[in-house]
Amino acid sequence: MRLHRLDMTAFGPFGSTQSVDFGELSAAGLFLLHGPTGAGKTSVLDAVCYALYGSVPGTRQSGQGMTLRSDHAAVGIRTEVTLELTVAGRRLEITRQPPWERPKKRGTGTTLDKAQTWLRERDAASGTWKDLSRSHQEIGEEITQLLGMSREQFCQVVLLPQGDFARFLRADAEARGKLLGRLFDTRRFADVEKRLAERRRAVESRVRDGDADLLADAHRMQQAAGDSMELPGLTPGEPGLAEAVLGAAAVARSTAREQLTAARCRLATAESALADADRVLDVVRERDRLQRRFAEARERAARLQERSGAHREERARMERARRAETVAPALDLRDSAEAGHGRAAGAELRARALLPASLADAGAAGLAVAARRAAEELGGLESARRAERRLTELLGERADLDRQEHADEEVREDAETWLADWEETRTGLQSRIESAQQAASRAGELDVQRAPARQRLDAARLRDRLAGETETAEEQARAARERALAARQHWLDLKEQRLNGIAAELAGGLTDGEPCAVCGATEHPAPARKVDGHVDRETEERALADHQRADDHRAEAEQRLGAVREALAAASAEAGDTATEQLFRAAEELEQQYAQARDAASVLHAEQERLRRAEQEHELRITAQREAAVRAASRVGRRERLDREHAALEEELTQARGDATSVTARAAQLERSVARLTDAADAARTAADAAQRLKEADARLADAAFRAGFDTPGAAAEALLDDAAHRELQRSLDAWQHEEAAVRAVLAEPETAAAAQQPPADLAPARRAAEDADRRVREAVSARDAAARRCAELDRLSARAATSVRRLGPLREEYDRVARMAGLTAGTSADNERRMRLESYVLAARLEQVAAAATVRLQRMSSGRYTLVHSDDRTGRGRSGLGLHVVDAWTGRERDTATLSGGETFFASLALALGLADVVTDEAGGVRLDTLFIDEGFGSLDDQTLDEVLDVLDSLRERDRSVGIVSHVADLRRRIHAQLEVVKGRSGSELRRRGTR
Repeated sequence: MRLHRLDMTAFGPFGSTQSVDFGELSAAGLFLLHGPTGAGKTSVLDAVCYALYGSVPGTRQSGQGMTLRSDHAAVGIRTEVTLELTVAGRRLEITRQPPWERPKKRGTGTTLDKAQTWLRERDAASGTWKDLSRSHQEIGEEITQLLGMSREQFCQVVLLPQGDFARFLRADAEARGKLLGRLFDTRRFADVEKRLAERRRAVESRVRDGDADLLADAHRMQQAAGDSMELPGLTPGEPGLAEAVLGAAAVARSTAREQLTAARCRLATAESALADADRVLDVVRERDRLQRRFAEARERAARLQERSGAHREERARMERARRAETVAPALDLRDSAEAGHGRAAGAELRARALLPASLADAGAAGLAVAARRAAEELGGLESARRAERRLTELLGERADLDRQEHADEEVREDAETWLADWEETRTGLQSRIESAQQAASRAGELDVQRAPARQRLDAARLRDRLAGETETAEEQARAARERALAARQHWLDLKEQRLNGIAAELAGGLTDGEPCAVCGATEHPAPARKVDGHVDRETEERALADHQRADDHRAEAEQRLGAVREALAAASAEAGDTATEQLFRAAEELEQQYAQARDAASVLHAEQERLRRAEQEHELRITAQREAAVRAASRVGRRERLDREHAALEEELTQARGDATSVTARAAQLERSVARLTDAADAARTAADAAQRLKEADARLADAAFRAGFDTPGAAAEALLDDAAHRELQRSLDAWQHEEAAVRAVLAEPETAAAAQQPPADLAPARRAAEDADRRVREAVSARDAAARRCAELDRLSARAATSVRRLGPLREEYDRVARMAGLTAGTSADNERRMRLESYVLAARLEQVAAAATVRLQRMSSGRYTLVHSDDRTGRGRSGLGLHVVDAWTGRERDTATLSGGETFFASLALALGLADVVTDEAGGVRLDTLFIDEGFGSLDDQTLDEVLDVLDSLRERDRSVGIVSHVADLRRRIHAQLEVVKGRSGSELRRRGTR
């Protein structure tokens, strides 16, 4: 990595823009950055760090970058840092702007602008800069990847703070470990320690959880065994817990099986006693049932004896009813004949009441003859009925002819009225169509004129606007020319002043013993002095840049003026000299004429459609008028035929109607007469037949009653029973017979009769004995089931515990292995004799490399007296691994670095810093560091030691490496010619270069 240029604006103590050309400073190899205390020497290094990483070292970074802004800066200037460097063969430029609280552009108060970052790369082929990114994150990742170092490593390797390494020499192992850990990034080894510790705790937790589950199963087995099982007095995680639980489980299972065998024996004894008690109870229950059955049969027999008289009466009643059933058909036939005779006599009376008085007493034969005569007369009226229906149809046809004639008359009148106005209508429509066609032609002509009129109007408006812009552009061009001339004159004045004082400027770079760039002399007895108002090169270059910018603005203003003039000329050529208002009125009048013509032409299609429909209507009207005349001629002949047929039918109907109003009315009279006569004849014959059947039924009933043993038909009717009474009487007789048979069967049973001879049965003692035996069986079953469940539960829990023990075996082995590794890396294991953590072990190896690299330079600085060595001895009760001793070649003794004097501590810390820079560089991937800075500590050295230290630093220039020393020691200004001075003032600090070209 090589720094080329640094630009700072409003950064730290620098109120204005300050630039550092590291290319010129690095040409000498060794340069000095000096200035009074508080001037801002460290701020230069902070700017380098901020440009690379976006933050500054230590506690100076606060407030999200707001404190980086200079208090001396003007209100409108923004803080900015630009660094140009080469890293990994790439020429890069990094620009960073921290957050800025600037005044608002409108109104009062301030607003916060966000931080900005730019990264550019120079293209060697084209010599131009190419933008790479503006993302904070992407730029940070790119720079960190190219440098291979974090900000902390960069500050320790490139910006070597001597005070930090002096404290490092005197620090204890823990403090050294923190510093080395930041530099070498040993977090991965600390992560290994942490991972192993976490894994040990995780596996230990799993082992404890497994033991806890196993112990929980043991408690469940103890509960299942009835607290007869003794548990081991161990806690989860202790050795031997699994074996103790499995042994106790085996004892509990054996005891449970013995208890199950005893419970089964007690159950078998109780079941045998229950069977005996049940047999005794069954015998007593059977004897009690037979005795109660015999007593109930005796009681039922007594009740039958009491009801025997009523039973005999019911049997006699049933006998009479059965005899009366033989007379029942004759009774039914006589009742049916009597009802039929009554209905026939009533019907005959009603039919005779409708007949004329002359036929009221006629017999059935006379009524039939009268009905035949009326029917014959009715048949003769059928022809007259047809004639009457045809007459009605003729009247309907004549009415249709009248309606058709009226409709045709209306059609003729309507057609004549419409055709009378046809010529006038057609002429009007044709006239409107011709007017619309003329308007359409006029609209087309006007439409062609509209676009040119609008274009001239737009050109006139543009001409008026460009005329005003031309005046403004001429004024701006005139002002730009004046400013360019003033800037040129100012630059020429400053250039002349600088040339007048160039001798003083060249004298400022003279050094005793160095040849003059003008005359070549090595002695400079009277160098020129700068006078007040001296103009240096930077002031002249700024004036030249101002002149170039002003000239560019002048060219741009003249270019804008030319463009406006060309546009004005083009607009004037198109619009002419006519005023814009006049062109506007002409365009508006043209638009109005076009709109009127377009409206008038819009009715063309509608009028053409109306003419077409009118012509179609004319054809339809003529056709309708012609067809109506043809239909009227045909109706005349048809009306004459209908009149002749109507007269003939009227004559025929007059003869057929007689005194009736119509043939239909006469036919209805005859139909009613035929029906009444026929009904009366039928009713007379039916009444005679019914009287004969009633007489025959009375004779049959009397004969049937005598044969059945009844004196009269009435006695037989009284003995009959209806269906419900017959069923009830039969049910009563059947129930008596069934009850009598059942009682005889029970009293005849030998077992029942024998039981009745024995003493009464007593059920209570036998029932109590059976209940006691059953209770003892249930208790034995419960005890047997409980013992079986206990055995099954113990077997299940024992198998579960054995499975848990097998599953925990590999886990315990893993825990032993992980715990041993975690203790070894954490330094707590007995196998780790020096109690070194893994991270400390790695850092010890790095410290050993740093000590070896530092010794090379320390021996040269101390004239071969001192050598730095690494020590891994333990200090007190602490851990070993990060000890650092110095070997004194003069005494041959090895002692702690804390015993070095102030000067010895400086060059020892310097050697350590340089050695650490080499090792960290190799660790970061071998990125070459071509620019280094060393901060303070040189004031504690004598002249000889200082020369030796400078020789060592000067040797760092090998392979084009440059070293910057940050110090305010006055003697260094004499020894180091290339200098960058920080000058402190009331308006902020400034940078001045000395001893460089």
